[in-house]
Amino acid sequence: MRAVRRLVDRAVDEILLGEQRVTSAAEAGRLLSGEERSEALAGEVQRVIALAVPVARRLARGARVFKVPWVMVASTSVSVGFAVRTGVREIQALSSLLAYRLEQSTGAPSDRELVKKLAVDLYLHPKRTPRLEDDKLRFVRLTRKWLLSGAFGRKTTKRSRRALAAAEEIDIAAAASQWEALKRGNER
Repeated sequence: MRAVRRLVDRAVDEILLGEQRVTSAAEAGRLLSGEERSEALAGEVQRVIALAVPVARRLARGARVFKVPWVMVASTSVSVGFAVRTGVREIQALSSLLAYRLEQSTGAPSDRELVKKLAVDLYLHPKRTPRLEDDKLRFVRLTRKWLLSGAFGRKTTKRSRRALAAAEEIDIAAAASQWEALKRGNER
């Protein structure tokens, strides 16, 4: 879970420190369907894959009815790697769109933690309005989502498109003011 936290932290930081912003869900969709532009996060993705291999091995050992070939464990690990890499790109596109909307709404640089909170919440549950009552990030759910989607070969494009559409519809000014109130309440 710490590896996924670091990976998401670096992915969002890379977007927030960059100059370019995604200004619409359509633009983000075009970016996601295009070639991957950055290999900067390859080490972090490899770390998550390295942590996924023992999980796949345990699952293989638990299957006592029949033996699971090690090739299957290796291919599952590769699939998890692709799922993590795709998930990171989707989080980055979502973060860029949210950061752009926050900057346009508030006229100030976007809050890094708010962008992460909104991006992870929208990515996991695109149909729900993000709950900003707490500042807890759902990294366990994100880890589970990436591991399971990679292990079972599920595509995430439909979910990411829904999350991007939800990011365009969210009342970003209200979210920013609610986040500020939460931060002030936590400082007391």
